[in-house]
Order: sequence, then structure tokens, then C-alpha cells
Amino acid sequence: MYDLIIVGAGPAGLTAALYGARGGLKTVVLEAMMPGGQAAITDKIENFPGFPEGISGFELANLFYQQALNQGAQFVFEPVVRLELAGKVKKVHTPEQTLEGRSIIIAAGSKPRSLGIKGENTFRGRGVSYCATCDGAFYKGKKVAVIGGGNAALEEGLYLTKFAEKVYIIHRRNEFRGSTLAVERAKQNYKINFIFDTFVEEIEGKDKVEKLILRNVHKPEKEELEIDGVFVYIGTEPNTQFMADGLEKDEKGYIITDTLLRTNIPGVYAAGDIRNTPLRQVATAVGDGALAAVQVEKYLMEQRKEK
Repeated sequence: MYDLIIVGAGPAGLTAALYGARGGLKTVVLEAMMPGGQAAITDKIENFPGFPEGISGFELANLFYQQALNQGAQFVFEPVVRLELAGKVKKVHTPEQTLEGRSIIIAAGSKPRSLGIKGENTFRGRGVSYCATCDGAFYKGKKVAVIGGGNAALEEGLYLTKFAEKVYIIHRRNEFRGSTLAVERAKQNYKINFIFDTFVEEIEGKDKVEKLILRNVHKPEKEELEIDGVFVYIGTEPNTQFMADGLEKDEKGYIITDTLLRTNIPGVYAAGDIRNTPLRQVATAVGDGALAAVQVEKYLMEQRKEK
């Protein structure tokens, strides 16, 4: 029986593990992949306090992980397939085992949103990618497209210029949603070309990606763009595929919490990108993880008093 089960080892889950274990709670973290979540596959993080020169996402995630281990948090690297949240004992099911705990913090994060267009699934892993850090090196001297208009699209587009001969950033609007700094850096890079007011309607090729079918919102005719790879950055969606019935979520599927990160089920908290928050950054995820773990401590103290 654990005091605290944490689902997800991104920045929120790792911080919750650090605080929970340091607070004397028997704490276990379940993670399907590697520690760090999306932060771990980010080339460089420049807006996390304490690192004036920036730090690679992988390195920062590993520091979080080591710190949680040092405080006594346990880790189980298995995917979660089902949660049972009703009652005072919460159950977390993996393909191999069932773990029981008195409280749970859901910090499973989010995943890249798909375009939902023809050819996307066909060429996934054969020219369609959602991670420049993972796949950028495959496109040395080639032409790639980045779809999106936020910070992720701009920053990952810049990262791809390390390898690609040319990077097209395609955005459906006429201006970017990213920060002024990210926009200026992209504009100053001679390898980057911008295509505004344009939708990607189809991804075509034979054995791999060869071209995109584009439609400008101001023109009736479609255009073709020959490329070797396409990287999609159009936002995220929550990893709630294993969620229990009864857990309250918003219209986009994000878990609804109050200001203390409590869900509508007693003893169940949500932290980081998976909850309905106005900002999804490493810094906010860390704050969520700390707050959620402290609230769990208070909840468990109240439960002991009631016995």
C-alpha cells in the first residue's frame, strides 16, 4: 500500500515525487516511457530559472529524476491501462500488476495533436514526425516542412536548420502566435521560409513523404510543395485514454481541478499539462507538482484524524 501513486514522470510528476518522498510519504511513480515527458525531447530549454545559458531538456529531466530518486521515490516503468479511483483506496492497473494507494496525482501530460489529414498516418515514421530532436538528424541536407505557428513550431524549426538545407514553416494564419524572440530568431535564419495563410490538405508520396498539397485561404487552386519530411506542431491533447469514469474533464478532455489541484474525486489530484491550465510550461508543471504533493500530505493527515 502506497501513500501516494503518481501517474507520469514529466516535470510535474517528478516534482510531486520529490516533495512527496521528502515529506515522508511512501511514493511510487508510474511512467510508460522515460523520465521527463515532452520536456526530455526538447533540444534546449531557455526559460527555466537557474540556467542562464539554457539546458537540454534531456539533461534537465534527468536531474529531476535523480533528485526524486535521492529522496526515496520509487519508479515503475510500465504503462497505465486503467484507474480505479472510487473509495479510499485507489487502484492503478498496468499490464503486469495492480498498485494500491491512499492518494493519486495524475500527471500524465499531453501528446502532440495530429493534423487528421490524408497521408498523415500512412507516412508516420516515414517522413511524418512530431519530434525534431528525435528525427531531425535524418534530414541532413534535405528539405522539411514544419506545420504550426506557436513557439514549438518556431523553436523546432530553428533546431531543424542544424541539419536541413531548407525549412518551410507553414501556418494557417498571417502571423505567428509564438513569442517575439522566437519569431525574430526564425526570421533571421536564412534557411527558413515562411508560408502564411495556408492549410496542408494532404501528405503524398510512395514509400515515404515526397510532397504536401497546400491550400492558401485566399486562392481557389491548390499547390504542391516537394519536401522530404514534415514536422507537426499544432498543439497538444491530454493523455487521458486510461481515465476512470466519473473524473470531471473539460470539453477538450483536460482534467478539471480547483486552485488546490483537487479533482472532483477525494484523494485524486491532477498536475501539469493534463489539467485545465492556461499555461503549459516546465515552470508551471513544477509548481503544480509541488502544490499537489503538499495537498496530498494534508489530505492524508485528515484521513488519519478521521479514523
